[in-house]
Amino acid sequence: MTHQHDLSEQELESYRESGYLIRSHVFSHTEIATLRSAAERAVNHAVDMCESGKTYILDGKRFVDINHVTVQFEPGPDNQQVRVIEPVNELDAELDQLVVDSRLTDPMRSLVGTKDLALWTAKLNLKRPREGSGFGWHQDSPYWIHDCEHVDRLPNVMVAFDDADVNNGCFKVIKGSHKQGCLPGKDDGSQLGGFYTNTNCFDESDQVAMEVSAGSVIFFDPHTVHGSAANESDHPRRAIVITYQPAGFPQLKSGQIRNV
Repeated sequence: MTHQHDLSEQELESYRESGYLIRSHVFSHTEIATLRSAAERAVNHAVDMCESGKTYILDGKRFVDINHVTVQFEPGPDNQQVRVIEPVNELDAELDQLVVDSRLTDPMRSLVGTKDLALWTAKLNLKRPREGSGFGWHQDSPYWIHDCEHVDRLPNVMVAFDDADVNNGCFKVIKGSHKQGCLPGKDDGSQLGGFYTNTNCFDESDQVAMEVSAGSVIFFDPHTVHGSAANESDHPRRAIVITYQPAGFPQLKSGQIRNV
């Protein structure tokens, strides 16, 4: 059975070879405006929730856990600027509805390799103008491999809420790096170093900047090495990353099953 937004054979082959795939202008300007507002509501909600959460510091970065929701702030123990919220879909109905949008789920059926899907996680990435810090090269699989026996079947899709380019710290990938599977992390003595990919394991010259317009989507493999630079522009760079899995399995952080 085919679906309206299924990937073509050419798109599938490109994804398998490169470890990522871009579809441009998937969401309209009106839809993206609605999602931007939803993202900001989620941020405000998360900040309010932090007052009752558990705070901890890792490598100089402040994290707050509120039940199974984690809020990460920009570097600095007293920085008030939110950097990441995971899972974010539970904090706003518009973001939760995005999880079941066929423009995301139809392609994901091919990438997961099953007709029935479940949510694994959904996180909001924020890079405020002149304040948003970068993310070092890493894979998602090392974060997840201890919580999941099917880590190869956890593809991601990023929905760009803002125009993204190198100036505002756009998403970057190491093309073809997914073919090597789960790579070793850094051994630099830091608390989080093991989650950042050892740069001896890939060639940084293979990096590709995902310069996309707002409303575009980027599908990428859980083993694809990716990262980003800081936002040095006057424009925000916000995006949601939704990860799917075969139906019937629990979500990463809540442990609840959310079939799509």
